Amino acid sequence: MEKIKLNDRTFKVMIPAEQIDAAVAKVAERLNADYADAKKPPIFVGVLCGAFVFLADVVRKVNFTNEVTFIQVSSYQGTQSTGNVQQKLGIDFDISDRDIILVEDIVETGHSIDHMVSYLQTLAPRSIEVCTLFFKPEKYLYQRPIKYVAMEIGNEFIVGYGLDYDQVGRSLKDIYVVDNE
Repeated sequence: MEKIKLNDRTFKVMIPAEQIDAAVAKVAERLNADYADAKKPPIFVGVLCGAFVFLADVVRKVNFTNEVTFIQVSSYQGTQSTGNVQQKLGIDFDISDRDIILVEDIVETGHSIDHMVSYLQTLAPRSIEVCTLFFKPEKYLYQRPIKYVAMEIGNEFIVGYGLDYDQVGRSLKDIYVVDNE
């Protein structure tokens, strides 16, 4: 099994790129079914920095007209969420009466999603749905449904495909988990 070293930790492959691509394709199919008849192009709002790879792959697989923008929040330090969400970049154009698809790399506790949805609701969109590559249902603390989930995982710390470990590892095509051997 392939292992890599990032900073002070060793990681091993948990989910190969082919499996990720198949999961992304299934999410895109659901999005295509739900937004094919949208009156105005839905807006994909990617959460920087982690969701950029997932968002790029999703928008290349959907077949409806759409727009893309980004917001940035931060709540992580190392491998742990601080629980304190800080917004660094917001929406700078009118999204009122538009369908918003908030795209995240991973939803764990839900603090970041709650913060971003609350922020986006102040801009009066028609709807807001959450689309995530990974969902950790055991850690999720909120009632808001996560409508588009590519994969559910346990409580492992993962890196790759946009997810980082202290800002490194985002460019890995597979998903890696800490190797405790």
